[in-house]
Amino acid sequence: MKSDRGRDGKGAGGRPGPAAYDELDRQLVHALQLDGRAPFSRIAEVLGVSDQTVARRYTRLRTSGAIRVFGLTEPARLGEVVWLVRVECEPDAAASVAEALARRPDTSWVTLLSGGTEIVAVTRAAGDEDSNALLLRALPRTRQVVSVTAHLLLHTFFGGRHGLVNKSGALTERQAALLAAPDLAPGAAPAGPLTDQDRRMLEELARDGRARPAELAASTGWSQTTVRRRLAELAADGTLYFDVDYDHRVFGLGITAMLWLSVAPPELAATGEALARHPEVGFVCATTGPHNLLACVVCADVPALYTYLTTRVAALGAVRQMETSPRIRTVKGPGPLQVGPHARRPGRTPT
Repeated sequence: MKSDRGRDGKGAGGRPGPAAYDELDRQLVHALQLDGRAPFSRIAEVLGVSDQTVARRYTRLRTSGAIRVFGLTEPARLGEVVWLVRVECEPDAAASVAEALARRPDTSWVTLLSGGTEIVAVTRAAGDEDSNALLLRALPRTRQVVSVTAHLLLHTFFGGRHGLVNKSGALTERQAALLAAPDLAPGAAPAGPLTDQDRRMLEELARDGRARPAELAASTGWSQTTVRRRLAELAADGTLYFDVDYDHRVFGLGITAMLWLSVAPPELAATGEALARHPEVGFVCATTGPHNLLACVVCADVPALYTYLTTRVAALGAVRQMETSPRIRTVKGPGPLQVGPHARRPGRTPT
């Protein structure tokens, strides 16, 4: 049996530092990335600890703001498009503009980048009219905004239901296989149009991916049996998946950067696939615009980032240009904007 005692350690501002987390914490985060709603009893059995130990660890990590589980929807399954919006602001306005963007229900991953004047946000839209509401009307009318560029996400090579923690090796291959959620049903069609009850359930899961069936039943008016059935249907057809937002210091990581890459068109797919295999890459996609690949990378520190850029990235012969933007702060992650005593956003990338 593993002890439930974590090592003491404090980071800047009194927050837990890397020494506050141990192997069991990392295994738990990995297990939840594989299946965000896995019962603690199943996780405990695979990890060789008690149910109570897993529950205590999860509670400690969640209440400290080090981890949150979200139920998220796949944009393509809902007929939505995803835009990556780069906003250049006046030097003293970026934080307030970022916070205003974060309050919008159609945004996620609102991030302040190096220099403190640039914001990157992800926004989803059902069509051109919804996209225009943010991109063409709301932002340009904000006088502190100097410029706005928007890039349509064309293809994701790594991200979504596949998180960076899956590359961590916290779990053995056997443990990961035992804890992985069921595969998507091959060629499954969407599980029918979303009803108002579906949307209410998805809103609850976006706030807490581990919300209990009783809580979901109360929000939808369904029975718990219907809740479980509908959850299984939406997960099986790929509409619903679960993601983990976690503090990178759990894994000893300290710096996140966005790489905007210009790649020769014939090599775009191969380069994106190569980046997706890098252990430092938590997200990589093809986009429109002069930079046709975007990658989010996470490294232990600045020297490690330099090494990554001058070795793995430098070895990608199709890369013509690269712009590197270190992250200063993530204002909003994958789920709704969190408010209250634990509103600190863990330092994640969009996976």
